[in-house]
Amino acid sequence: MRQGNPLRRQTGWVFGAILLASLTTSGAKVYAADEAEPNVNEKNAHVQPKPARQEWSFHGAFGRYDQAQLQRGFQVYREVCSTCHSLKLIAFRNLADPGGPGFSDAQVKALAETYKVKDGPNDAGEMFERPGRVSDYFPWNFANEQAARAALGAIPPDMSVLAKARSYQRGFPLFLLDPIIQYQEQGVDYIYALLNGYTNKSDPNWNEYMPGHKIAMPDPLADGSVEYEDGSPKTVQQYAKDVSAFLMWAAEPKLEERKRLGLSVLVFLSIYAVLLLIVKKKIWARAEAKAGLETPTSS
Repeated sequence: MRQGNPLRRQTGWVFGAILLASLTTSGAKVYAADEAEPNVNEKNAHVQPKPARQEWSFHGAFGRYDQAQLQRGFQVYREVCSTCHSLKLIAFRNLADPGGPGFSDAQVKALAETYKVKDGPNDAGEMFERPGRVSDYFPWNFANEQAARAALGAIPPDMSVLAKARSYQRGFPLFLLDPIIQYQEQGVDYIYALLNGYTNKSDPNWNEYMPGHKIAMPDPLADGSVEYEDGSPKTVQQYAKDVSAFLMWAAEPKLEERKRLGLSVLVFLSIYAVLLLIVKKKIWARAEAKAGLETPTSS
């Protein structure tokens, strides 16, 4: 069998190590710049800046949702966002699921009954309205998309998976580092930035983070517009933070369960890999010992 050139192999290893080191160094520099100065282009009105990274309780492998924050975020959605936006994939009962806002069954039942849900047909073949049940999904304020377009001039996006559907380009090499640093909050960072991007007071539809800086939705939040009962700040920044976290939960309600399962799988695979290594060493130790005994000695 033809053997490769040892010098060529060594040169390849050295080149690969240098390339990996340069990528790691450049990635660290860009990542640090992204953390320290995320809006470096915001002075340029023609450039859409990247949203700043925010601190979230659910970040990382051990991250968990903050129940109090989710409850506040649901309050903001109900009192502000639900006027236009639907939440079609979330049922009332989901608010009591483990890993969610943590409402009790009685609270969810009472909440559902405050909504009117169209049902039917009845025995007369007519549609009718009834109080909501915990099994119902959140009803929309509009009968259909055409009614929403006629009233608002555009169809508001459904918010069920908005935190997963919205994102922005991180660029090279940050997108390579994201799986390592467990960064998966692009969407929720974007929503938070968008809600705080109404910086032109003379134009309610001007938004710093919207492509073209024009958005159909006027500024929906104002300081003091939602009354918190837990003493949290009644500011636009707090409202945006809370409703963004709630929309993240709506988009991924099983996040905590997924992380627990993932950690369990990693622990199992680690133990399994160690056992395989031990078995492999024992098997090959016997094979090598047997081969040594069978090798004829030269006279």
